[in-house]
Amino acid sequence: MKKISILSLHLGYGGIEKSIVSLANVLCEKYKVEIATCYRLYDNCVFPLDKRVKVKYLNDKTIVPNHEALRGALKSRNIIKIIKEGFFAMKVLRHRKSGMVNYLKKCDSDVIISTRDIFNFWSAMYGRDEALKIGWEHNHFHDNIKYANKIIDSAKNLDYLVLVSAELQEYYKKNMKGNKCMCIYIPNCIDSMPPKKSSLTAKRLISVGRLSPEKGFLDLLRVYHILYKKYPDWKLDIIGDGKEKELLEEYIKVHHMEKFVKLHGFQNKDYIDKVMQDSSIYLMTSHTESFGIVLIEAMSHGLPCLAMDSAEGAREIITSGYNGYLIKNRNYEAMVKKIGDLIRNKEERLKLGDNARKSVEKYTSEAVGKEWFALIEESGVYE
Repeated sequence: MKKISILSLHLGYGGIEKSIVSLANVLCEKYKVEIATCYRLYDNCVFPLDKRVKVKYLNDKTIVPNHEALRGALKSRNIIKIIKEGFFAMKVLRHRKSGMVNYLKKCDSDVIISTRDIFNFWSAMYGRDEALKIGWEHNHFHDNIKYANKIIDSAKNLDYLVLVSAELQEYYKKNMKGNKCMCIYIPNCIDSMPPKKSSLTAKRLISVGRLSPEKGFLDLLRVYHILYKKYPDWKLDIIGDGKEKELLEEYIKVHHMEKFVKLHGFQNKDYIDKVMQDSSIYLMTSHTESFGIVLIEAMSHGLPCLAMDSAEGAREIITSGYNGYLIKNRNYEAMVKKIGDLIRNKEERLKLGDNARKSVEKYTSEAVGKEWFALIEESGVYE
């Protein structure tokens, strides 16, 4: 049985970490799977992990990033604190490198999957020559050519670079010609399909994600501020937590929307699934989105999805008029109109919802697992 090592920064909350756990749960059906992770942020992995997957923590609990403490020291302009936190930050980075490099030097795995650009470099440099080396890039470079070039440089000596969208595969394939590395498109997957889809009868709108600027939740509230005056029976649920929470709370209060918008905070998958089952339309106002796994999760519940077309991942998943709508140029009024059309037309909601659920079939763990198995076995399907 082949052994697979997945290199991870940590196993705390995050989109990349969730994808790592989902992949490990798929791969352990056929292989021995080990996740090597630099930081132990929590006692255990925060996402459900198959008991067959081994987790190897490369540093103890004291070696964790101190971003907040360092930012606080810089903000306070306390020289002693700045020096103290700066030295600790350098210590953390030294341990991150030494822990992962030592792991790779001793690693006897047949396949090494690296999930960060720095891990790509170390995997190519220190991983054993016989191992199949795969880079797995989750982020869209968003026209940041410097970042894209860093990924290209980090992956050039790997065997494969897996991209989570066809758009990214096309870009990197074009810009990595002449390198050893082959660029492959394999999407992320959902863990399971809900047994039933939403009835789409509840007068509820839903959005899920990290409450940070790039996710555009303030724009969502601006859209809803226009919408709820026309359709006051339709409520908005926002699930997630983050640094913009207080800003969103203030906007809701100032615009007297407390009875119409509910901020649920961070919730587990079961909770999110339940709210999605009781919703009728999914909304995304992200400025950027590398893949948009939450769209697939919403579609698995049979929800029609609306998103701003600035979110690259949404463009990969939503086909306007088939399973949802893409809104051009971040036009609030256009989004309000489309939501209103769906509110008034239940038959259209049901049609889009049925198509949305069909769209998810290629993103199931079974379908995506087959692509990873083919790649790991180097079956030639990508020749």
